[in-house]
Amino acid sequence: MASYRVNNLALWLDEPETLLGKKAAEKLGVTPSDLESVRIVRSVLDARKKNSPRYIHTVEVEFARGKAPRTVPPDVSEVEAPPPPSLPVKRQPEKLPIIIGMGPTGLFCALELAQRGVKSILLDRGRDVIQRRKDVAKLMRDGSLMTESNMSFGEGGAGAYTDGKLSTRINHPNVRKVIETFAKYGAPDRILVQGKPHIGSDLLPLSVEKMRKDLQQMGVEVRFETRVEDILSRDGQVYGVKLHDGTVIESDRVILAPGNSARELFEKFAADEKIFIEPKPFAIGFRAEHPQPLINAIQYGEKVASNPKLPPADYKLAENLSVDGDVRGVYSFCMCPGGIVVPTPTEDGMQCTNGMSNSHRNSKYANAGIVVSVSVEDYAREGFTGSLAGIAFQRHWETKAYELGGGKFFAPAQSIPDYLAGRVKKKLGGSTYRPGLAHEDLNKLFPAWLTTSLKQAIKTFDRKMKGFTTDEGTLIGIEARTSTPLRITRNEQFQSVSMKGLYPGGEGAGYAGGIVSSGIDGLRIAEQICAELS
Repeated sequence: MASYRVNNLALWLDEPETLLGKKAAEKLGVTPSDLESVRIVRSVLDARKKNSPRYIHTVEVEFARGKAPRTVPPDVSEVEAPPPPSLPVKRQPEKLPIIIGMGPTGLFCALELAQRGVKSILLDRGRDVIQRRKDVAKLMRDGSLMTESNMSFGEGGAGAYTDGKLSTRINHPNVRKVIETFAKYGAPDRILVQGKPHIGSDLLPLSVEKMRKDLQQMGVEVRFETRVEDILSRDGQVYGVKLHDGTVIESDRVILAPGNSARELFEKFAADEKIFIEPKPFAIGFRAEHPQPLINAIQYGEKVASNPKLPPADYKLAENLSVDGDVRGVYSFCMCPGGIVVPTPTEDGMQCTNGMSNSHRNSKYANAGIVVSVSVEDYAREGFTGSLAGIAFQRHWETKAYELGGGKFFAPAQSIPDYLAGRVKKKLGGSTYRPGLAHEDLNKLFPAWLTTSLKQAIKTFDRKMKGFTTDEGTLIGIEARTSTPLRITRNEQFQSVSMKGLYPGGEGAGYAGGIVSSGIDGLRIAEQICAELS
């Protein structure tokens, strides 16, 4: 029986999904009875026209035996057969590959290797994903930071407790594989059809735990609270890792996926000069928080903002601005509708934040990072040079933010109008941030060129989203871990250019940004290793 994918089927909010079969049949020039089945494979909310939002669906239809479309319109395609399963490797490695980090890169690398018959050793400095929840809760409750188990370190990586968004800007065949894998391990089936898939910080840890337990059943060795202090090599070839307790584990293949906050490890690499690191740009700024009903009204229109068929509204903002002759990108980052602002430090005395939301996105507030792109030249302008200049830049402003907040990871905060006017006058609006906010002048943070960029962009954003600079909007300091400010350079075989057998990967090594792209990078590294073994 023939199967086709039909795109661009629109339904208004008051139209039921049962109409999709009829609309697909009309587009194909057949009757609904000619279709054996109709399955939604993608659903995207189109809210570009205020007060008239609609859903745009993609469906896969299967024709009854002997039936076929009369014509095939341009936005209809025949469903391709799924790719054949990957074959097991032809030979086993002499020693088990070691994977450093149990974020998406490490987990998906271990999973692909295991499914191809290659066991590995998974190491993470933090605790298992369920125990992490207690450490994260304590940080949010009273500002007590566990430097080895927090929002960034531990099973599942930084994404486990900062939202679980699976949307990505990359176009790669493995995007679907990553999303389907999370669904297989218990994430809600809706992520298979959502245009912007989102699991939620309440459900993603459970999915990660199921994946890890399956890996253990397949023979993968998992070690928590195991910090790697060094990568060992001889004559430019890796031969193992040294742990924090002095233990050495030998292997001729090490996958380095520690996340973007593994600063001590990066410092070790830079000091020894055995592993080539280069600085790269990243972005820094604040978290903006608004009441969710306000964002709904701005994005959907007043007439339909409270319609229960609409999800909490999100937004995506970006501007390229010229400041003092330099063109800079300023944009929204990790937008969390119906979410909360959370502390994400990994070192004492340094304040940084991020956002998250649970599966229902039922918080009364929305938040997003509003960040400015900074370059390697900007690091030097502020007096930071070398391969770790970006980390020094991050630490400098995280320390300033901590001091301005008064300690205990209280976040310095200011109303958006006050920030733009350079005053501390108006009372702060409500906030989801815990441990709490310190009402301070955020103009004391960041160099003048960065502050000017932020202010110009925020004013421009208000023209796109009228009401963005309302008194109800609050800026919370600071957003500093948007991505890693360095890259551990690798070649076409995914190996370090300075150490054979070392495979840098994921966001921490400078090759991904977000859960899906990080997972894909882990899959690609595993595929490379399997190719070497075949």
